[in-house]
Amino acid sequence: MNTIHIEKYRPEWKTYFEQFNRAWIEKYFVMEDIDKHVLSNPEEAILKDGGEILFAIYDGKVIGTVAIKKADEETMELTKMAVDENYRGIGAGKMLCKSAIDKAKDLNVKRLVLYTQSALKPALGIYKELGFTEVPVEQGKYKRANTKMEIEL
Repeated sequence: MNTIHIEKYRPEWKTYFEQFNRAWIEKYFVMEDIDKHVLSNPEEAILKDGGEILFAIYDGKVIGTVAIKKADEETMELTKMAVDENYRGIGAGKMLCKSAIDKAKDLNVKRLVLYTQSALKPALGIYKELGFTEVPVEQGKYKRANTKMEIEL
């Protein structure tokens, strides 16, 4: 039986981080300048300031990714969660999200926030199932985000 496991960022997996995220962003929305920067420069945009990028591995193949980045001293932001379309529905998204929550706890932050779009129903379901609750979204953070969620750690 094939199982999914989670591994930390490796430079050779940078292309998967960009590929999987570019696919969903371009399918449903438009790439923003911040997306282009983060996807092209994950080491600088996420890892440099203490963030993490995680990957879901299934049968030896990278099938998904998620990142957490520092928002402030007490908060990290869950961002850029994506699963290869061919592997959706097998639990990789939920496992990535749970691993991101666990990693944020390990980093001793008080909360994890995320910004999303209400049209992304499967992702919203995962977030709610894992304990995220909706909070007011501040204007201007991201053009496509109409929903903000957080979980206290």
